[in-house]
Amino acid sequence: MNAMKNRVQLIGNVGNDPEIKTLENGRKLAHVTIATNDRYTNDKGEKVEQTEWHRVTAWGKTAEIIEKYVVKGKEVAIEGKLTHRSYDKNGEKRYVTEVVVSEILLLSK
Repeated sequence: MNAMKNRVQLIGNVGNDPEIKTLENGRKLAHVTIATNDRYTNDKGEKVEQTEWHRVTAWGKTAEIIEKYVVKGKEVAIEGKLTHRSYDKNGEKRYVTEVVVSEILLLSK
C-alpha cells in the first residue's frame, strides 16, 4: 500500500506552452497547466462537460523532455505527487496546489 500514497495520475491536454527555467546549478524546471475533462448526464438528461485545470511542475530530465516535446494542445499522461505550498507576494499570502511530475507519457502526435 505504500506505493499508493500521494499518487496522482492525469490524462489531459496541455493548456499553454511550458514555462522553462534553468536554475543556477543548470537544473531545469518546467511549469505547465493540464486540462482534464469529465462528461456526464445531469438529472434533466442534459449532457454536461466539466473541465478542471491542474498546475504541473517537473524537474531535471522530465523538465527537459517537456521543454523539447510538449506544446499547447498536446495530449499527455502524467504521474506524480500532489503538493501544497504557500508564498508571500506584496505582503499577501498565496497558496499553490500542484502536481510534481515523476513520469510523463506523450500521447498525441
